[in-house]
Amino acid sequence: MAVRHLYLARHAEPDGDGVLTDRGARQAALLGQRLSVVPLTSVLHGPLPRATATARLVAEQLAEPVQVAEVEAVGDYVPYVPTADEVAPEHRAEVFGFLAEVSAEEAVHGAELAAEAVRLLAGPESGEEDSHCLVVTHAFTVGWLVRHALGAPPWRWWGLGFGHAALTVLRYHPDRPPTVVVVNDMSHLPEDLRWTGFPAHLRL
Repeated sequence: MAVRHLYLARHAEPDGDGVLTDRGARQAALLGQRLSVVPLTSVLHGPLPRATATARLVAEQLAEPVQVAEVEAVGDYVPYVPTADEVAPEHRAEVFGFLAEVSAEEAVHGAELAAEAVRLLAGPESGEEDSHCLVVTHAFTVGWLVRHALGAPPWRWWGLGFGHAALTVLRYHPDRPPTVVVVNDMSHLPEDLRWTGFPAHLRL
């Protein structure tokens, strides 16, 4: 077995119709330039246009052509809906207020996709060579995979925030627990392009 390097990026900034803004296109290109020094072996993205466009703009910046593929399991969905007993009493009102509009059908489908994302992306590489995979996805899915890498309770995907075109890197070794290398790293973006996707009071 070998090391899996998993690069997770939330899609770049979209407009109200889900199309990348001019700022979003710049974010995606800058993300691609940063990743151009990484020996990426694949680029995966969710099915929504904002993720597809971000992945394509990133791929255009890479030094070598890589396979770009759509994967439903890295789309936009709620990965896990907890029961009340799973959430500390002081957090229940906010958590369940946020999740109130998730239907039973959506919860089941989201859980299936979340399990598939873990199956496809988490854990060491099964082959003999290290792999480097970029996944252009959405904030909930990034949070779900970070939570899984840390062995945190399933509901703790909730509350993790990620900026547009921010980079999170997980590393899976055959002989040790998963490593969270960086989370929500925006160092490739100039100040005016950072923190989009966050409410103003949460920006630093």
